[in-house]
Amino acid sequence: MPYIGIHGVEHYYEWIRRPTESRTKPVMVFIHGWAGSARYWQSVAHALADSFDCLLYDLRGFGRSLGKSPLTSTSIAVADSELLQEKLTAVRELTYELEEYAEDLAVLLDQLQIQQVYLNAHSMGASIATLFLNRYPQRVYRAILTCSGIFEYDEKAFTAFHKFGGYVVKFRPKWLSQIPLVDRMFIARFLHRPIPAAERKAFLQDFLVADYQAALGTIFTSVSKQASEMMPQEFAQIAVPTLLVAGEYDKIIPAQMGRQAAELNPLVEYAMIPKTAHFPMLEDAETYLQKVRVFLQVEQPVKTAG
Repeated sequence: MPYIGIHGVEHYYEWIRRPTESRTKPVMVFIHGWAGSARYWQSVAHALADSFDCLLYDLRGFGRSLGKSPLTSTSIAVADSELLQEKLTAVRELTYELEEYAEDLAVLLDQLQIQQVYLNAHSMGASIATLFLNRYPQRVYRAILTCSGIFEYDEKAFTAFHKFGGYVVKFRPKWLSQIPLVDRMFIARFLHRPIPAAERKAFLQDFLVADYQAALGTIFTSVSKQASEMMPQEFAQIAVPTLLVAGEYDKIIPAQMGRQAAELNPLVEYAMIPKTAHFPMLEDAETYLQKVRVFLQVEQPVKTAG
């Protein structure tokens, strides 16, 4: 499996692409949401691989990416103390601010020598993508933000959410995945329509293996007074054509929050997919892909007989 070092931390990434002799295809980068991984983007990436070289990666602390640098004072022999000090200096203190995750993406693209991309991001990943858009607008052609939006600060509700989230992150026994139907129960709050069992099981597994500090830290940075004040400004500043896709029955980020975000900027186009919730790209892939292709101005691939 391919890994790449970003700020001293090993990040998992993969390419999904379909070689073509006729032209060089642009790159589309996929960013997953909280406690997930690039795995749930694979079906969408395969569907778009006729038009794009699709780059998927796991955010720091999630999926197959490490939560922090494995470098310690005992990892290098005493005789190499100068080398150790040099490496320790190069590894800066990492936090779980979303802006820092946006910087991780910039480094990933630099490491892979990719100048400009299309972005396709979901939930917390969409917030990271929005921050990236405003810091590196010259590096993005167009963006798709799925299940994103703005929200008002509510101290009581936020405190309760953080307390509950902390408990959920702390109590994640690995044996949980062995209980029959637990994957269906776990993801039920995120869905309106059923999704394939393999997708449910993968999401549960990603949740169980997420780094504790990363999972807890991003709960506090994603849902915070600072985020509620910052994100409306970020949406208003977007200078790249952007499609914001919402699920009609999304309980995590209600569709109205997405609509309010889109209304802040004429460059942000809003699309709501009926009878879906927090994973419209999996719940109604056909409608989702149709809206994405129209926005990106790419053709539906022709199906061959047989």
